[in-house]
Amino acid sequence: MCYCTRMIDVLIFKIGGKESTESFKTIATVISKALQSTQVPNDSIQLVTTRDVIDPLLQQDRYINLVIPRGGNDLVSYIKNHTRIPVLGHADGLCSAYLCADADAEGALRVLLDAKLGYPAACNAVETLLVDEEALTTKLPNIASALLSHGVSLRCDSISKSTLSQSLDKHEAALLQSATEADYDTEFLDLVLAVKTIPASSSSSADTAVDLAMAHINAHGSHHTDVILTSSSERAERFMAGVDSAGVFWNASTRFADGTRFGFGTEVGISTNKIHSRGPVGLEGLCIYKYKLRGQHQGAGDYGSGGKAYKHKALEL
Repeated sequence: MCYCTRMIDVLIFKIGGKESTESFKTIATVISKALQSTQVPNDSIQLVTTRDVIDPLLQQDRYINLVIPRGGNDLVSYIKNHTRIPVLGHADGLCSAYLCADADAEGALRVLLDAKLGYPAACNAVETLLVDEEALTTKLPNIASALLSHGVSLRCDSISKSTLSQSLDKHEAALLQSATEADYDTEFLDLVLAVKTIPASSSSSADTAVDLAMAHINAHGSHHTDVILTSSSERAERFMAGVDSAGVFWNASTRFADGTRFGFGTEVGISTNKIHSRGPVGLEGLCIYKYKLRGQHQGAGDYGSGGKAYKHKALEL
């Protein structure tokens, strides 16, 4: 089922399964009644119960300026591939956390438990854990033990699995799984976490490890939200500048990537687009500019070399 809302010239798609049919009907009825006491047209909200109307709606680029799909990967990908209307949204929420050897052990554990357990099916839940090789025997065992105790399945690369097998007790070690390359491109939306080792740098430079972590995230992530866990401000700033994601955090859970938590009010969506609105988007984030110029019959040729000077001023940085 598709629940479509038209707000001025914005179309919002919300997909629900058969089990939510009655809920969608009730929601649409309540909103429709509420609009009767406002100046908003009552037909600005519509409930559509068949998918065959989606394609015709997506062709209305003359009347609709923006489509905001709310649903799973299949819905968002389909809409992006079948319309000329700009689309605000994200198909995947493949978020990563990078655990550095110098991370605060207790703080890193708290962040990772929140990022994975808070709501595993959310788009801002962490799906991949990158670990400095030096942290495999110091920071990771306690974190892995805690995650396993909460029912999280750890899919580890060969190095991390081998190291953890020697660090954990035999019952926990038996729960470890071997990761495949596909796991690092998967949004699990479940109590599953892919673990990958960031090799130690032969040059003893922490920058090399950070670069490897950034390269992995930029290649395999979804540009949603990624985190670095470190005590080094230099490493953190390098990571936050180099990771091409809408949200890049230092020592904070990926779960903070949310419009309400950002103070934007009701979240319209989360965008991984490269221009205009990016990250969590509230109603203000949908605003664009319109320029009104009130003159006294000036022409552009009156200004510049030999003419009048513009009053532009350089602002202090």
